[in-house]
Amino acid sequence: MSTAAFDERGTDLLARLNRIPAWALPRSYLVIIGLGYFFTFYDISNIGFAMPAINEQFHLSHSTNLFLALAVGLIGYVVGSFAIGALADHYGRYRMLIFTIILTAIGSFGDALAPGVATLIVFRFITGIGVGADLNLVSTYLSELAPPKRRGRITLYTFFVGILGQAVTPFVALALVPNFEIGWRLLFAIGGLIAVAGLLLRLRLPESPRWAVGHGQYDDAEATIKLMEENCRARNISLPEPRPSQVDGGADFPWRYLLQARYLRRMAVFIPMWFLWYIGNYGFLGDAAELISSHGAAVGDSILYLAIGAIGYPIGTLATLKIVDVIERKLLILISTIVWLVGMLLIASYASTTLIYIGAFCASLALGAYLQVAYTYTAEAFPTRARATGFALSDGLGHIGGAVGALVLPMIVTSVSFSAGFTFIGLTGLAAGLIALAGPKATGLDLENVSC
Repeated sequence: MSTAAFDERGTDLLARLNRIPAWALPRSYLVIIGLGYFFTFYDISNIGFAMPAINEQFHLSHSTNLFLALAVGLIGYVVGSFAIGALADHYGRYRMLIFTIILTAIGSFGDALAPGVATLIVFRFITGIGVGADLNLVSTYLSELAPPKRRGRITLYTFFVGILGQAVTPFVALALVPNFEIGWRLLFAIGGLIAVAGLLLRLRLPESPRWAVGHGQYDDAEATIKLMEENCRARNISLPEPRPSQVDGGADFPWRYLLQARYLRRMAVFIPMWFLWYIGNYGFLGDAAELISSHGAAVGDSILYLAIGAIGYPIGTLATLKIVDVIERKLLILISTIVWLVGMLLIASYASTTLIYIGAFCASLALGAYLQVAYTYTAEAFPTRARATGFALSDGLGHIGGAVGALVLPMIVTSVSFSAGFTFIGLTGLAAGLIALAGPKATGLDLENVSC
């Protein structure tokens, strides 16, 4: 078949894919994809709750504690997002989704069985690679399968499954870590079991038809698109006439492609947006329990503050469901960062137990609203041939802000005041929302129109 014929077939397939108005694969796939998010947020949270027990059993200094808790995982996160993201743009989303969940399972079980600090550092790094890559790939994969008019809502459904991981982790930690000598090991082992379940279920997923079209694998793409069309007809969902779309192809590694001026401008928005957001995100998740405890609360009480506040994670996600495909993504991001600032200011006041609970709830509410909207928005902004790589550069480099936050928040609390530290991470979050306003429009548009 000639190149022209391939291009015509690819254009037709993308047009057929973009006209599908609903999630047309089995609904169970959303839960399967969401399970990857569940593990990601479970792992991001569990290390902070495990560290007090690890510190006591391994007799760690504060600097070792901090490095192990956040820096190792973040380094692995950035490496995984970059390396495996680029491989996913070249070799496909499905293969790398399987590979990353295997890595996370190995890392989690290794964390649980680690006999000493050196081994734990190695396996935290492996876990970080898997988590960083998986978060990238799940966001990319979902964006490419969801219909344009409902892309935000569908990605939020899967994210809701995932954010429950961040909501339940404090309660699991509260039950295990203070009460059992091996409680922190059990906390990691549970993560490994979740990853194994995710692996077995992911074997059912198809390759992204949008990626397959871009790489000339038209038969594979057509099989998936045909299944989606048949499911729509079985559910009495009418399919409009296809509108031709430009085929975004190319099998080469995508780094050079992203050096075009329009994508450099977008990375100039998304990298600082994520950098500033992660300063507060990781500072809060990694240090808040210890800082609140050192400010006078018992360890159990400090975990309980965050556990009760964590109810806000799923509520924040649910609160955005009806408006995520109506209001522009960047405006929703800004609104969530304002809520984040309010939460940090309430915690910073340390005026009463009630205000700390409310502040932790507002912070969790903002996280639940911000994260998937921002993940989806970042993935939408880049072309299919370089979507995972563009996400990796934006979110991966942005994670350097997480290391900054983990280091700077305790320094500000120690050298200035508790109030100044939490006010600082509240303001960096708001700055992220303001920067997002410079991004492109994305709500309701075909991916090819957003990324062009």
